[in-house]
Amino acid sequence: MRKFALAFLVATLAIPALADKKLQGTTTLKDSQPTANPPEKKKHQTYDLTFNTSDKTYTCRTDPDKSMNAIDFVIGSSVKYEIDGKKAKIKTPEGKQVECKIVRVEALPATPTSQQ
Repeated sequence: MRKFALAFLVATLAIPALADKKLQGTTTLKDSQPTANPPEKKKHQTYDLTFNTSDKTYTCRTDPDKSMNAIDFVIGSSVKYEIDGKKAKIKTPEGKQVECKIVRVEALPATPTSQQ
């Protein structure tokens, strides 16, 4: 009975630790597009930001209650990203950061191996 209780305790503690992993890295900002907002309901313009990780393309949407200066996020520039479930943070080398919600994920096509 003690072995079962110990195994259950270890499994219970290990599962949240594995689920808490955040995907982080550096990439190039692929696209930044304003989204359509009804002006009377939203305080700020929202943007869809698109970037690649090693195996997926992510699109995230900024919060309409927080402002974002579009000129701080230049398409083609280097950005750091952190993905945690349905949320993402994107940060420029200049320290400008925006939080956004993941709205689209696309698998990148596998790169063909060269044949000799």
